[in-house]
Amino acid sequence: MDLLKLADEIIEGKRLTREDPLNEIFIDCDYDQLCEGADKLRKHFKNDRVDLCSIINGRSGKCPEDCKYCAQSAHYHTDCKTYDFISEDEIVEACKLHESEGVDRFSIVTSGRALTGEEFEKALHAFKRMQDECNIELCASMGFLTREQFRKLKEIGIVRYHHNIETSKRFFPQICSTHTYEQKFETLHILKEEGMQICSGGILGMGENWEDRIDMAVSLAEVGVDSIPLNALMPIKGTPLEHNERLSEEDIVRTVAIFRYINPEAHIRLAAGRALMKDDGKKAFLSGASATITGNMLTTVAKATIRSDREMLASIGRETKVV
Repeated sequence: MDLLKLADEIIEGKRLTREDPLNEIFIDCDYDQLCEGADKLRKHFKNDRVDLCSIINGRSGKCPEDCKYCAQSAHYHTDCKTYDFISEDEIVEACKLHESEGVDRFSIVTSGRALTGEEFEKALHAFKRMQDECNIELCASMGFLTREQFRKLKEIGIVRYHHNIETSKRFFPQICSTHTYEQKFETLHILKEEGMQICSGGILGMGENWEDRIDMAVSLAEVGVDSIPLNALMPIKGTPLEHNERLSEEDIVRTVAIFRYINPEAHIRLAAGRALMKDDGKKAFLSGASATITGNMLTTVAKATIRSDREMLASIGRETKVV
Protein backbone atom coordinates (compact mmCIF):
# COMPACT_ATOMS: atom_id res chain seq x y z
CA MET A 1 0.00 0.00 0.00
CA ASP A 2 1.31 3.43 -0.99
CA LEU A 3 0.50 5.40 2.16
CA LEU A 4 1.26 8.78 0.60
CA LYS A 5 -1.24 8.03 -2.16
CA LEU A 6 -3.74 6.94 0.49
CA ALA A 7 -3.21 10.25 2.32
CA ASP A 8 -3.99 12.12 -0.92
CA GLU A 9 -7.17 10.07 -1.35
CA ILE A 10 -8.25 10.95 2.20
CA ILE A 11 -7.61 14.63 1.50
CA GLU A 12 -9.81 14.26 -1.58
CA GLY A 13 -12.65 12.82 0.51
CA LYS A 14 -12.04 9.11 1.10
CA ARG A 15 -12.67 7.85 4.65
CA LEU A 16 -11.40 4.56 6.01
CA THR A 17 -14.02 2.22 7.51
CA ARG A 18 -14.30 -1.33 8.81
CA GLU A 19 -14.88 -2.42 5.22
CA ASP A 20 -11.28 -1.54 4.38
CA PRO A 21 -8.42 -4.01 5.06
CA LEU A 22 -7.06 -1.81 7.84
CA ASN A 23 -4.90 -4.41 9.53
CA GLU A 24 -3.31 -5.24 6.20
CA ILE A 25 -2.73 -1.55 5.46
CA PHE A 26 -1.26 -0.45 8.78
CA ILE A 27 0.29 -3.38 10.63
CA ASP A 28 3.95 -3.71 9.57
CA CYS A 29 3.64 -0.85 7.05
CA ASP A 30 6.64 1.36 6.27
CA TYR A 31 7.15 3.55 9.34
CA ASP A 32 8.68 6.57 7.63
CA GLN A 33 6.05 6.68 4.91
CA LEU A 34 3.28 6.28 7.48
CA CYS A 35 4.61 9.23 9.50
CA GLU A 36 5.08 11.39 6.40
CA GLY A 37 1.56 10.72 5.21
CA ALA A 38 0.07 11.36 8.64
CA ASP A 39 1.84 14.69 8.88
CA LYS A 40 0.50 15.64 5.45
CA LEU A 41 -3.00 14.85 6.68
CA ARG A 42 -2.44 16.81 9.89
CA LYS A 43 -1.31 19.87 7.97
CA HIS A 44 -4.26 19.72 5.58
CA PHE A 45 -7.01 19.14 8.13
CA LYS A 46 -5.67 20.88 11.27
CA ASN A 47 -2.98 23.27 9.88
CA ASP A 48 0.02 24.28 12.03
CA ARG A 49 -1.94 25.50 15.05
CA VAL A 50 -1.52 23.20 18.06
CA ASP A 51 -4.41 23.01 20.51
CA LEU A 52 -3.21 23.11 24.14
CA CYS A 53 -5.37 21.97 27.03
CA SER A 54 -4.77 21.62 30.76
CA ILE A 55 -6.63 19.90 33.55
CA ILE A 56 -7.09 20.14 37.28
CA ASN A 57 -7.93 17.10 39.39
CA GLY A 58 -11.06 18.31 41.13
CA ARG A 59 -11.60 15.14 43.18
CA SER A 60 -9.08 12.36 43.68
CA GLY A 61 -9.10 8.70 44.65
CA LYS A 62 -11.67 6.40 46.26
CA CYS A 63 -13.09 5.43 42.88
CA PRO A 64 -15.39 2.35 43.02
CA GLU A 65 -14.50 1.30 39.46
CA ASP A 66 -11.83 -1.37 38.97
CA CYS A 67 -9.98 -0.10 35.88
CA LYS A 68 -6.70 -1.99 36.07
CA TYR A 69 -4.50 0.91 34.99
CA CYS A 70 -5.77 3.45 37.49
CA ALA A 71 -4.07 4.59 40.68
CA GLN A 72 -7.32 6.20 41.87
CA SER A 73 -9.29 2.95 42.06
CA ALA A 74 -10.28 1.96 45.60
CA HIS A 75 -9.67 -1.67 44.57
CA TYR A 76 -5.88 -1.20 44.60
CA HIS A 77 -3.26 -0.03 47.07
CA THR A 78 -1.30 2.85 45.57
CA ASP A 79 0.23 6.12 46.74
CA CYS A 80 -2.62 8.10 45.19
CA LYS A 81 -3.73 11.15 47.17
CA THR A 82 -7.41 11.12 48.06
CA TYR A 83 -9.54 14.20 48.60
CA ASP A 84 -13.08 15.43 48.04
CA PHE A 85 -14.01 18.19 45.63
CA ILE A 86 -11.48 21.01 45.95
CA SER A 87 -12.24 24.66 46.59
CA GLU A 88 -13.67 26.88 43.91
CA ASP A 89 -10.94 29.47 44.49
CA GLU A 90 -8.24 26.87 43.79
CA ILE A 91 -9.92 25.87 40.53
CA VAL A 92 -10.38 29.46 39.33
CA GLU A 93 -6.81 30.40 40.26
CA ALA A 94 -5.46 27.44 38.26
CA CYS A 95 -7.64 28.34 35.30
CA LYS A 96 -6.33 31.91 35.27
CA LEU A 97 -2.75 30.67 35.47
CA HIS A 98 -3.14 28.37 32.48
CA GLU A 99 -4.96 31.04 30.49
CA SER A 100 -2.08 33.47 31.12
CA GLU A 101 0.40 30.87 29.81
CA GLY A 102 -1.40 30.45 26.47
CA VAL A 103 -3.50 27.34 27.04
CA ASP A 104 -6.59 27.08 24.82
CA ARG A 105 -8.90 25.12 27.13
CA PHE A 106 -9.13 24.08 30.76
CA SER A 107 -10.95 21.12 32.29
CA ILE A 108 -12.07 19.93 35.69
CA VAL A 109 -11.46 16.18 35.99
CA THR A 110 -12.90 14.13 38.86
CA SER A 111 -12.45 10.57 40.06
CA GLY A 112 -15.36 8.21 40.58
CA ARG A 113 -18.14 6.75 38.48
CA ALA A 114 -19.90 10.11 38.28
CA LEU A 115 -19.91 13.50 39.98
CA THR A 116 -23.29 13.95 41.64
CA GLY A 117 -25.25 15.94 44.20
CA GLU A 118 -23.60 18.79 46.06
CA GLU A 119 -20.21 18.20 44.43
CA PHE A 120 -21.71 18.51 40.94
CA GLU A 121 -23.38 21.78 42.01
CA LYS A 122 -19.99 23.01 43.25
CA ALA A 123 -18.50 22.18 39.88
CA LEU A 124 -21.26 24.09 38.09
CA HIS A 125 -20.62 27.14 40.27
CA ALA A 126 -16.88 26.95 39.61
CA PHE A 127 -17.54 26.78 35.88
CA LYS A 128 -19.82 29.83 36.10
CA ARG A 129 -17.08 31.79 37.84
CA MET A 130 -14.52 30.80 35.24
CA GLN A 131 -16.91 31.86 32.49
CA ASP A 132 -17.25 35.27 34.16
CA GLU A 133 -13.60 35.83 35.12
CA CYS A 134 -11.63 34.05 32.39
CA ASN A 135 -11.45 33.96 28.60
CA ILE A 136 -10.68 30.32 27.91
CA GLU A 137 -12.69 27.38 26.62
CA LEU A 138 -13.89 25.06 29.37
CA CYS A 139 -14.28 21.30 29.41
CA ALA A 140 -15.35 18.68 31.93
CA SER A 141 -14.50 15.06 32.68
CA MET A 142 -16.78 13.76 35.41
CA GLY A 143 -17.69 10.21 34.48
CA PHE A 144 -21.11 8.80 33.60
CA LEU A 145 -23.27 11.89 33.93
CA THR A 146 -26.97 11.94 33.09
CA ARG A 147 -28.51 13.69 30.12
CA GLU A 148 -29.88 16.34 32.49
CA GLN A 149 -26.40 16.99 33.88
CA PHE A 150 -24.98 17.38 30.38
CA ARG A 151 -27.70 19.90 29.61
CA LYS A 152 -26.79 21.88 32.71
CA LEU A 153 -23.15 21.94 31.67
CA LYS A 154 -24.08 23.07 28.18
CA GLU A 155 -26.40 25.77 29.51
CA ILE A 156 -23.51 27.45 31.33
CA GLY A 157 -21.25 27.27 28.28
CA ILE A 158 -19.34 23.98 28.54
CA VAL A 159 -19.03 22.91 24.93
CA ARG A 160 -16.82 19.81 25.23
CA TYR A 161 -16.88 16.73 27.46
CA HIS A 162 -14.16 14.13 27.95
CA HIS A 163 -15.04 10.44 28.27
CA ASN A 164 -12.46 7.87 27.16
CA ILE A 165 -13.45 4.50 25.70
CA GLU A 166 -9.92 3.30 26.70
CA THR A 167 -9.43 0.48 24.17
CA SER A 168 -11.22 -1.87 21.77
CA LYS A 169 -14.50 -3.64 22.43
CA ARG A 170 -12.67 -6.98 22.42
CA PHE A 171 -10.07 -5.99 24.98
CA PHE A 172 -12.18 -3.79 27.28
CA PRO A 173 -13.36 -6.65 29.59
CA GLN A 174 -9.68 -7.37 30.31
CA ILE A 175 -9.22 -3.98 31.95
CA CYS A 176 -12.55 -3.22 33.65
CA SER A 177 -15.47 -5.24 35.04
CA THR A 178 -17.49 -2.57 36.88
CA HIS A 179 -18.83 -0.93 33.75
CA THR A 180 -19.06 -1.93 30.10
CA TYR A 181 -17.87 -0.74 26.73
CA GLU A 182 -21.50 -0.33 25.74
CA GLN A 183 -22.09 2.05 28.66
CA LYS A 184 -19.16 4.14 27.45
CA PHE A 185 -20.71 4.46 24.02
CA GLU A 186 -24.15 5.20 25.42
CA THR A 187 -22.59 8.24 27.09
CA LEU A 188 -20.89 9.32 23.85
CA HIS A 189 -24.16 9.06 21.95
CA ILE A 190 -25.97 11.16 24.58
CA LEU A 191 -23.28 13.81 24.21
CA LYS A 192 -23.73 13.75 20.44
CA GLU A 193 -27.50 14.06 20.76
CA GLU A 194 -27.12 17.00 23.15
CA GLY A 195 -24.87 18.83 20.69
CA MET A 196 -21.69 18.75 22.77
CA GLN A 197 -18.22 18.24 21.38
CA ILE A 198 -16.62 14.94 22.38
CA CYS A 199 -13.11 14.29 23.62
CA SER A 200 -12.56 10.54 23.78
CA GLY A 201 -9.54 8.32 23.36
CA GLY A 202 -7.73 5.69 25.34
CA ILE A 203 -4.59 4.14 26.74
CA LEU A 204 -1.89 2.32 24.83
CA GLY A 205 0.27 -0.42 26.31
CA MET A 206 -2.25 -2.18 28.55
CA GLY A 207 -1.70 -5.51 26.79
CA GLU A 208 -3.80 -4.85 23.71
CA ASN A 209 -2.58 -5.72 20.20
CA TRP A 210 -2.40 -3.65 17.03
CA GLU A 211 -5.81 -4.89 15.91
CA ASP A 212 -7.26 -3.50 19.16
CA ARG A 213 -5.68 -0.10 18.57
CA ILE A 214 -7.00 0.05 15.02
CA ASP A 215 -10.45 -1.03 16.23
CA MET A 216 -10.45 1.77 18.82
CA ALA A 217 -9.55 4.30 16.12
CA VAL A 218 -12.42 3.10 13.91
CA SER A 219 -14.92 3.11 16.78
CA LEU A 220 -14.07 6.74 17.54
CA ALA A 221 -14.37 7.65 13.86
CA GLU A 222 -17.82 6.06 13.74
CA VAL A 223 -18.98 8.31 16.58
CA GLY A 224 -17.31 11.35 15.04
CA VAL A 225 -15.35 12.55 18.06
CA ASP A 226 -13.68 15.96 17.97
CA SER A 227 -10.57 15.24 20.04
CA ILE A 228 -8.73 11.95 20.65
CA PRO A 229 -6.34 11.93 23.62
CA LEU A 230 -3.83 9.10 23.36
CA ASN A 231 -2.17 8.04 26.60
CA ALA A 232 0.80 5.70 26.81
CA LEU A 233 0.55 3.62 29.96
CA MET A 234 2.91 4.63 32.75
CA PRO A 235 2.65 1.50 34.93
CA ILE A 236 1.76 2.40 38.52
CA LYS A 237 2.87 0.32 41.48
CA GLY A 238 -0.07 -1.29 43.22
CA THR A 239 -2.23 -1.62 40.10
CA PRO A 240 -2.66 -4.91 38.18
CA LEU A 241 -0.69 -3.44 35.26
CA GLU A 242 2.30 -2.36 37.33
CA HIS A 243 4.62 -4.84 35.58
CA ASN A 244 3.59 -4.03 32.01
CA GLU A 245 6.49 -3.18 29.75
CA ARG A 246 6.57 0.47 28.71
CA LEU A 247 5.93 1.19 25.04
CA SER A 248 8.69 2.23 22.68
CA GLU A 249 8.62 5.66 21.08
CA GLU A 250 8.14 4.07 17.67
CA ASP A 251 5.03 2.18 18.84
CA ILE A 252 3.50 5.37 20.26
CA VAL A 253 4.28 7.42 17.15
CA ARG A 254 3.04 4.67 14.84
CA THR A 255 -0.25 4.60 16.75
CA VAL A 256 -0.60 8.39 16.53
CA ALA A 257 -0.07 8.24 12.77
CA ILE A 258 -2.61 5.43 12.29
CA PHE A 259 -5.20 7.37 14.27
CA ARG A 260 -4.61 10.39 12.02
CA TYR A 261 -5.34 8.32 8.91
CA ILE A 262 -8.55 6.92 10.38
CA ASN A 263 -9.67 10.18 12.06
CA PRO A 264 -8.31 12.85 9.70
CA GLU A 265 -10.49 15.71 10.93
CA ALA A 266 -10.15 15.13 14.69
CA HIS A 267 -7.49 16.52 16.96
CA ILE A 268 -5.06 13.72 17.78
CA ARG A 269 -3.96 14.79 21.26
CA LEU A 270 -0.87 13.59 23.09
CA ALA A 271 -1.68 12.91 26.73
CA ALA A 272 0.05 10.83 29.42
CA GLY A 273 3.28 9.09 28.52
CA ARG A 274 5.01 11.83 26.58
CA ALA A 275 8.04 11.21 28.81
CA LEU A 276 8.50 7.91 26.97
CA MET A 277 9.42 9.88 23.84
CA LYS A 278 12.37 12.09 23.06
CA ASP A 279 11.89 15.86 23.25
CA ASP A 280 8.43 15.44 24.82
CA GLY A 281 7.00 13.85 21.72
CA LYS A 282 8.42 16.01 18.96
CA LYS A 283 8.37 13.08 16.54
CA ALA A 284 4.68 12.48 17.25
CA PHE A 285 3.92 16.11 16.35
CA LEU A 286 5.71 15.44 13.05
CA SER A 287 3.58 12.32 12.52
CA GLY A 288 -0.03 13.42 12.88
CA ALA A 289 -0.47 14.85 16.39
CA SER A 290 -2.17 18.25 16.41
CA ALA A 291 -2.89 18.81 20.10
CA THR A 292 -1.63 17.99 23.57
CA ILE A 293 -2.35 18.15 27.25
CA THR A 294 0.19 20.42 28.88
CA GLY A 295 1.13 21.47 32.42
CA ASN A 296 0.97 19.04 35.30
CA MET A 297 -1.47 20.59 37.80
CA LEU A 298 1.37 21.88 40.00
CA THR A 299 1.36 25.64 39.77
CA THR A 300 5.04 26.60 39.42
CA VAL A 301 6.12 23.53 37.45
CA ALA A 302 3.08 23.80 35.18
CA LYS A 303 4.31 27.20 34.00
CA ALA A 304 7.67 25.76 33.01
CA THR A 305 6.07 22.77 31.31
CA ILE A 306 3.72 24.90 29.22
CA ARG A 307 6.53 27.25 28.22
CA SER A 308 8.86 24.39 27.25
CA ASP A 309 6.06 22.85 25.18
CA ARG A 310 5.49 26.13 23.38
CA GLU A 311 9.22 26.46 22.68
CA MET A 312 9.46 22.90 21.37
CA LEU A 313 6.46 23.39 19.11
CA ALA A 314 7.82 26.68 17.79
CA SER A 315 11.07 24.90 16.91
CA ILE A 316 9.20 22.68 14.43
CA GLY A 317 7.13 25.50 12.97
CA ARG A 318 3.96 25.03 14.98
CA GLU A 319 1.84 27.86 16.30
CA THR A 320 0.20 28.20 19.70
CA LYS A 321 -2.08 30.77 21.27
CA VAL A 322 -0.53 34.24 21.40
CA VAL A 323 -0.05 35.56 24.95
